[in-house]
Amino acid sequence: MTQRFPTDAGRRRFLIGSAATAAAAATGTAGLMLPFSSRAGQYPERPITFICPWAVGGTADQSMRALCQVASGILKQSIVVENRAGASGMIGTKALARATPDGYTIGQIPISVTRFSQLGMLQLDPRTELTYLARTSGQTFGIAVPAASPYKTLRDVVAAAKADPGKLTYGHAGIGGATHVGMEEFALAAGIKFNGVAYKGGAAALQDVLAGQVDMLADSSSWAPHVEAGKMRLLATWGEQRTPRFKDTPTLKELGFNVVVEAPNGIGAPKGLDPAVEKTLRDAFRAAVASNEFRQVAARIDAPIMYLDGPDYKKYVSTVYDQETQLIQRLKLKEMLQQG
Repeated sequence: MTQRFPTDAGRRRFLIGSAATAAAAATGTAGLMLPFSSRAGQYPERPITFICPWAVGGTADQSMRALCQVASGILKQSIVVENRAGASGMIGTKALARATPDGYTIGQIPISVTRFSQLGMLQLDPRTELTYLARTSGQTFGIAVPAASPYKTLRDVVAAAKADPGKLTYGHAGIGGATHVGMEEFALAAGIKFNGVAYKGGAAALQDVLAGQVDMLADSSSWAPHVEAGKMRLLATWGEQRTPRFKDTPTLKELGFNVVVEAPNGIGAPKGLDPAVEKTLRDAFRAAVASNEFRQVAARIDAPIMYLDGPDYKKYVSTVYDQETQLIQRLKLKEMLQQG
């Protein structure tokens, strides 16, 4: 008996389904083949969850939300940002790595995965066990103090720290993260010792510094609006060059400390993503990074565009991994983590 279909589309579905079933029967995986084929062709059929490993309100969170808003329009499907903060971004990264690789759970992958995987805080090899979709934008890190602080310049901070080692406090977004490591690199270069106070994100650290409970803030540009409003003073930034928005503020390098910190944001997914779904997401986020909407937000939060497509971003991760091996040894980060 000949089966008839009312449309060409129905005939195509029948042919695709028949081919998939036949291939699945040959391998004994009929239950897997059909969903895989239909999923790749129709993706995305439902909302996508985006895991942000930082608390709400920080610069990374703002950047990712802006990017997801544009990408959702491109994909014609909503992207729901879910914040899973803690452990210097590794709680969210672990959740992402454990998710089903179907394209419906993606998220930010902090470049610090290259450090924490070697420190034992992330039980995976980031060079091979994640899918990379895009490197998006960088961050402008800096050291800021409340306007009423007695420290007018970074030289004042260094002098005070030398006079009383370990007394000066600074807030950062977690042990082993970029803000913590940057300050410890600076302290090592200056021959001084600070007392770091770890938070789940820069936003929480900012509030305690503004309240006078902590002496200094080490963060990406969460301090920027407060500096412009006269509530905080920016002592130094950590890039190769001065940031255009705060061109009167020197870099650590200018001040004689050979420290440059950049921690670009990246987007990824669990290992094993269907290549067709991966391409759809890479294309969407490439367009989102290039959009005027995202670039306006990036400029507002001092996040320089540092786009790389997924395969190039994966190569970058491998390069940074090797650099982190040396940094861990130089700063004795394993010992720091053991001490809490």
